[in-house]
Amino acid sequence: MKIHEYQAKEILRKHGVTTPRGVVCATSDDAAAAAQQLGGTTWVVKAQIHAGGRGKGGGIKLARSADEIRRYADQLLGTRLITSQTSPQGQPVRLLLVEEGAAIQQEIYVGLAVDRSQQRVCLMASSEGGVEIEEVAVRAPGKIHKAFIDPIAGLPDGEADAIARAVGVPVASLPQARAALLGLWRAFDASDAVLVETNPLIVTDTGEVVALDAKMSFDPNALFRHPDLVALRDLDEEDPAEVEASLYGLSYIQLDGDIGCLVNGAGLAMATMDIIKVYGGTPANFLDVGGGASTEKVTEAFKIMLRNPHLRAILVNIFGGIVKCDLIATALVKASCAVSLKVPLVVRLEGTHVELGKKILADSGLPIISAGNMADAAQKVVVAGKGKH
Repeated sequence: MKIHEYQAKEILRKHGVTTPRGVVCATSDDAAAAAQQLGGTTWVVKAQIHAGGRGKGGGIKLARSADEIRRYADQLLGTRLITSQTSPQGQPVRLLLVEEGAAIQQEIYVGLAVDRSQQRVCLMASSEGGVEIEEVAVRAPGKIHKAFIDPIAGLPDGEADAIARAVGVPVASLPQARAALLGLWRAFDASDAVLVETNPLIVTDTGEVVALDAKMSFDPNALFRHPDLVALRDLDEEDPAEVEASLYGLSYIQLDGDIGCLVNGAGLAMATMDIIKVYGGTPANFLDVGGGASTEKVTEAFKIMLRNPHLRAILVNIFGGIVKCDLIATALVKASCAVSLKVPLVVRLEGTHVELGKKILADSGLPIISAGNMADAAQKVVVAGKGKH
C-alpha cells in the first residue's frame, strides 16, 4: 500500500526526521494562501500522486510569489500528471503540497528496502541525490553505499555515521544526519514498511539535514496491525478494478494484454502468465483467487476481467487442493452462466477430484475448452484469443 508524500512526511516527523513545513491544498485559493501561512520568499508546489518522477513530469514547481503559486495550482489541479512511473494516461492530481523553500548545499539519496537475499533491511545512500537511484546504479554503482540492518539490534549509531561520512556529509552536520538515518529506520520498522525513501535528503546552507521528499509503502499483509496506516489509503489513486477485487479477497493487477488469467496461488499465477508469453500471447491481468475458488469469487473475477475492452479469451488454471476440482468446476459453470460469458474459456484443472471436475465441465453444455496441462492450456487460449478455435 502506498501513501502520499505529505502523509509520509507526517510519519517521518513522528520519528525525528526533519522535513520542510508545508500545507496540503485542494484548491488554488488554498495554495495561494499557503504562502502567507508559511512565510518566506520562495515556495515549492508539488503534485500529490502515488508515483515518482514528478519533477521530470512537470509536477513540481518553484514559485516566488502567491500569484505564481496560484498559477501553478491552476495548471496542476484537475489534470492528469504523466511520469515515468504512471500509466500512459497519467494520474489525476487532486491535492497539492505547498512547502517552504530550502537553501540546498548538498543532495543525498537515502532509501530503505527489504533485501531478501540478506534477510535484512538494506539502507542505501548515495551522494547523487535528486537523481533516480536506478540511473546511479547503472552509471556509478560505486557511489551507492549500503548497510544491512539487524532486525533485533537495529541501526547502530556507528553505522549511521559511516554511511553519512561515505556520502560526504560535512562533519558539523553528522549528528543531524545520524538522527535522520535513525529516524528513517525507526519509521520503516515501526510501520512494517517495504520501502522508505527520501530523494533528496539535503544539507542546507546552515548545516541542517532535511528530508525534502518522502516516499513510503507498506506490506499489505501487516496492515491489520496498523489501522492508522489503513486510514491513509487513497482509493482514488488506485485502479478501480484492483480496489473492487480486493473487496472479494481477490489479488488482481491489470496488465496490457488480451488474455485473462484466473489462477489460485501467486506462484502458479506467475507461471501461467509466463507460459502464455512463451506461446505468443499477452496476459491481460494477474488474478489470484487464493485458497478458495467459490462461485461468488469466480463470478466477480469474471466480471472484473470482462470490463477490459481488449479481453479476447480467459484461461483458468486451477490446482485443486484445499478446494476440490469438482467444486471449482461447478463454480466455473455457474459463474459463466451468471455473466453470460461470450469470450472463449480455456480451463486446466489438476488435483483432487480432477476427473469429476472435468466431467462437470463437459456435461455443462457450455463451450468450455478443456486442457490437459499448462502448455496445452496456453496454446489453446492463444489460438482461441485469435478466433481460430
